[in-house]
Amino acid sequence: MTPLARTARRERLRRLIAAPDLLVLAGVYDGLSARIAEAEGFQAVTVGGYAAIGSMLAQPDLGQSNLRDIASHCQRICQATELPVYVDADTGFGGVHNVRETVRALEGAGAAGLFISDQTFPNRCGYMAGKTVVSTDEMVARLRAALDAREDPAFFICARTDAAAVEGEDAAIARCRRYMAIGVDMAKPQGLDQAAQITRAIAEVPGPHFATLSQAAHGPGLDLAPLQALGVAAVTLPSLALFAAARAVGHVLGEVRRSGSLRGLDAHLMSRPDYDALVRLEAFMRREQALSGMA
Repeated sequence: MTPLARTARRERLRRLIAAPDLLVLAGVYDGLSARIAEAEGFQAVTVGGYAAIGSMLAQPDLGQSNLRDIASHCQRICQATELPVYVDADTGFGGVHNVRETVRALEGAGAAGLFISDQTFPNRCGYMAGKTVVSTDEMVARLRAALDAREDPAFFICARTDAAAVEGEDAAIARCRRYMAIGVDMAKPQGLDQAAQITRAIAEVPGPHFATLSQAAHGPGLDLAPLQALGVAAVTLPSLALFAAARAVGHVLGEVRRSGSLRGLDAHLMSRPDYDALVRLEAFMRREQALSGMA
């Protein structure tokens, strides 16, 4: 991907966020799920830590990833899709020098934007118990490092606070206001998911607001239209595809194990022609023939 192509994706993400229609970012966990999201008509995707750790390690998201893991994971996804990719960068993976490397690495991987949280390192899923947060001043230093490291001004940087679960709603709102004053593009109060809380955040925190609908929250499925009515700019579905894939694979393999047969599974499987189209087999074959002098 050329630098111009990366900037174009980042500018497209900014336009989608600013547009009046609600932007829905499908959560993806690898290149194939990103390609599926693109084929299904989504306009942007998000790469969450929960799904990344689940797909890479089959482990819960308790902060065991590192910058190199996430950067290479993100690069593969960016190469698999034409869509803007918005990435969960945990805490920035350490101090201000680590944050700087994180921004540079994810910009280089082709991401359109990222968010950094104010949790203590190591970061854990925002919907898990046991979180702690750094001081506001320490997070401000992280954000200054991120902004200083940003080379493409179109690269979208969000500050996420997990303070609501630790210090309360008022503290989370106050932190978001402080973070926006540093010059980030968005500040998100993680865990303020109820309508009244979202309304307050939109009213009191400058910039766009992203809502999160995550299976990690153990909450009921919600409709998207009410979020747009509240003034939400975008909603992320960070773990939906991961949970869907886990259920589908378990079902199919379980049926084979129980029945000793593959009969009757076609309804649960993508067809070979559809899969070949999804992975763009014909384009690869044409390229192979052209490069081999066979065209």
